[in-house]
Amino acid sequence: MLKAQEMMALFNLAIEDYHEYDNVDQAIKNPFPLDSLQEMLYQKNWIDTVQWHLEDLIRDPNIKADEALAIKRRIDASNQDRTDMVEQIDDAILALYREVKPQSFARLNTESPAWAIDRLSILALKIYHMNIEAQREDIDAELLKKNQYKLSVLKIQEEDLCLAIDQLLEDLATGKRTAKVYRQMKMYNDPELNPVLYQNK
Repeated sequence: MLKAQEMMALFNLAIEDYHEYDNVDQAIKNPFPLDSLQEMLYQKNWIDTVQWHLEDLIRDPNIKADEALAIKRRIDASNQDRTDMVEQIDDAILALYREVKPQSFARLNTESPAWAIDRLSILALKIYHMNIEAQREDIDAELLKKNQYKLSVLKIQEEDLCLAIDQLLEDLATGKRTAKVYRQMKMYNDPELNPVLYQNK
């Protein structure tokens, strides 16, 4: 099983690969074997990275209404892809511990491994972009100092989250904790569950 810092390295690779082109329409070139955990993690962060930049684009004060609507719908679709990817990663991780017998004192973890890893993926993006802001030369000293402080806080969060993920995975492997894949059952994209969609067929 990968350590959290190894996952972070995969996320950083995906972020760097994306920023080689910095284009939300750039096709992914995943370098890892299909259906491997590494492939899933790279794919997961690529989705997050594209969505990060879509969220930037939609906040352009001069954006045209039709462009904003198209991006909003793309963000909605991306959120569904992100959720599906998290569940796929959870299925792969928890399958590794299927034969582990929980200890008598084992507690059910409220957060599945992949949702914690999802937070790590987003954190990698925050650190990447805050690092840029912490090195800007076109802002005053006060804002620069504020950005550098925020970066230092994000780095602490990285250390803490990596430790927590590693502890969770170790506890799952030794039966000290259990976890389940909770399907998100998103309704807004489902034409059978969103009344706005099924009432307008």
